[in-house]
Amino acid sequence: MPFSDTVCAHKFPPVFTWRLGLTGLALGASLVLTACGKGAEAQGGPPPAAVVSVAPAVQRTVANSEEFSGRLEATDFVELRPRVAGTIDRVYFTDGATVRKGDLLFLIDPRPFDAELARAQSQLDATKARMDLAQTELGRAKTLLDSQAVSKQEFDQLTSGSRTSQADLRTAEAAVRTAQLNLAYTQVRAPIAGRVSRANITAGNLVNEQAVLTTIAGVGRVYAYFDGSEQTYLRLQAEKAAKPGGKGPVVRMGLANETGHPHEGVVDFVDNRLNPQTGAIRLRASFDNSKGLFTPGLAARVVMESTANYSAVLVPDRAIGTDQTKKFVYVVGADGQPQFREVKPGALFGGMRVVQGGVKAGENVVVDGLQRIIPGMPVAPQVLQVDAQGMPIAPPPAPAASSPKN
Repeated sequence: MPFSDTVCAHKFPPVFTWRLGLTGLALGASLVLTACGKGAEAQGGPPPAAVVSVAPAVQRTVANSEEFSGRLEATDFVELRPRVAGTIDRVYFTDGATVRKGDLLFLIDPRPFDAELARAQSQLDATKARMDLAQTELGRAKTLLDSQAVSKQEFDQLTSGSRTSQADLRTAEAAVRTAQLNLAYTQVRAPIAGRVSRANITAGNLVNEQAVLTTIAGVGRVYAYFDGSEQTYLRLQAEKAAKPGGKGPVVRMGLANETGHPHEGVVDFVDNRLNPQTGAIRLRASFDNSKGLFTPGLAARVVMESTANYSAVLVPDRAIGTDQTKKFVYVVGADGQPQFREVKPGALFGGMRVVQGGVKAGENVVVDGLQRIIPGMPVAPQVLQVDAQGMPIAPPPAPAASSPKN
């Protein structure tokens, strides 16, 4: 029989029924309060300390180093244009070939210029004949002037004619030289040594002085242009003033397919003004390209090192946090309390960052677990081993738990 039917089957007095209900309510409330009390007791007390990984800050002697993104350009670059107008008669090079200075690249039809040279030469011969006649007549007039057989006026006219003939001779000689130059310009030769591009204009086309026949890029050396900050420029100026006439900063370069920066060069140009919009200044480094490894237009990674060494405190780069405009690290002392230290980051050396501020060598800085730090709450630091450069060494992974055997 259900409980409800059993209760209904017994005829309890009304007072007893009311007392039984109150007793049930009191018992239920007591159970609820007891359960709530146990939950509050279970949730009370301080939370466990957050586990963070720390590593000691190190002190080393370093030299400032900055990395830039640059672009390679040829030290010499020529747009080859004809110096006379005419028809391209022949092309003497293969597209993309390496040429030497003075190599014949194009031939413009020389026949019109050869004919012009012949005409100028004949005019020169005629002018020489007239000058010889004028000088002969002048010499004869000098003899007759002494015997007063020639008037003074006639002598002056002959003298003027002789001088005019000499001037005409110089004009004719200049015309011959011009014709010779134009004839020589029909042979378009390489003005520099380097790698030639393709022939933009082929044989049979009519060209003038504005046409670009091809381009030549020098390959003996290349330039790497990059932009430095205002601080970079001021540092270079300070080093130059400290060591006048000394060696400039060491510059190393690496291409996109290379590891590190295996090529060494020298800064040979610093622009004369900073860009007021970006605050950057253009710098240039020169690199040897005798092996032909570099092609103008390639992207380059340039690292510039300072010539002055200094002692600095370094921490792992990942230990530095950002709070709006501030950079900071957390230092954990012996009491386990994390201490906020504002720092000023400096140069980066293989994952270790130079810091200036409230961090001393040997102090443990948090490298993993910055997001778990609550100000005023202690942490449980785990000190990591570091390598020779001060970089933390990740602990070996914990062994996986073996599954129970059936």
